[in-house]
Amino acid sequence: MIKVGIVGGTGYTGVELLRLLAQHPHVRLTAITSRGEAGQRVADMFPSLRGRVDAVFQTPVEAQLGECDVVFFATPNGIAMQQTAELLAAGVRVIDLAADFRIADVATWEKWYGMTHAAPDLLADAVYGLPEVNREQIRGARLVANPGCYPTAVQLGFLPLVEAGLVDLSHLVADAKSGVSGAGRKAEVHTLFSEASDTFKAYGVAGHRHLPEISQGLTRMAAGQAVGLTFVPHLTPLIRGIHATLYARLTAEADLQALFESRYSGERFVDVLPRNSHPETRSVRGSNVCRIAVHRPQGGDTVVVLSVIDNLVKGAAGQAVQNMNIMFGLEERCGIDQVPLMP
Repeated sequence: MIKVGIVGGTGYTGVELLRLLAQHPHVRLTAITSRGEAGQRVADMFPSLRGRVDAVFQTPVEAQLGECDVVFFATPNGIAMQQTAELLAAGVRVIDLAADFRIADVATWEKWYGMTHAAPDLLADAVYGLPEVNREQIRGARLVANPGCYPTAVQLGFLPLVEAGLVDLSHLVADAKSGVSGAGRKAEVHTLFSEASDTFKAYGVAGHRHLPEISQGLTRMAAGQAVGLTFVPHLTPLIRGIHATLYARLTAEADLQALFESRYSGERFVDVLPRNSHPETRSVRGSNVCRIAVHRPQGGDTVVVLSVIDNLVKGAAGQAVQNMNIMFGLEERCGIDQVPLMP
């Protein structure tokens, strides 16, 4: 059994990790931390876990994380980088669901996240945890930087086009919408029901933290070629879900449907829909699946890719468990092969 610790078990990502790991056949939850809720039973805070998780929140000191096989950080940005070196030295493998190790360039990270990086020497060791791109590196990784939710949907949508060199890399557009759970469980005015319900708005147009992460990933897919990306996120009155509408200009002819089907053949968690399909966020709710449809309106030179995920699963906790499965040589679908919820 894999001894698992979770640092930060009270947010939406943390409880989603608990939901998935509680039913994982090869996992034993040995430590779940929360400074604010230490001493409280996990199932008392999250009744959905009654009968599934018989544990008490502990402080990080009490939790003895160094005795775990793997530790997940479901914490705000800036926490994992302060504790990871000690865990790695103890032989613990680390999966960070925040952004501390996603961006390779320290100066870029510090610019977008507004703080000094506490462990820049670990950035070279961190493997970016997008399995459909980095599966082999993930297998041997000690430290995995789990991708962000928007970056997952956007990169998986653009991946076949960029790898094949079929589009103008200088003018990529990602128009993405997210449910309010993407903002986390903390109390903020803009996510109150009266503020977020029955409305729809863009934000971060001048620059969003996920922009450098997406650009870095696309540049790697393009074998180092520079990428020009316009990324505009939106907040929608949904609890879960991301819908990314992606635009690119074709520079060569190709059967786009065949390209996407070939690239994702054998990928259990990427579903390329039939021609002329329009995926919905509810078709992936509660699952680790990314559903994609590719279009070429009026047969012109613009390709439109529609990519949907559950931001808490394939966009966070589910992908983290997928990475754990790969790291420990397990069947990749283990514990995360749930059918999406409907309605």
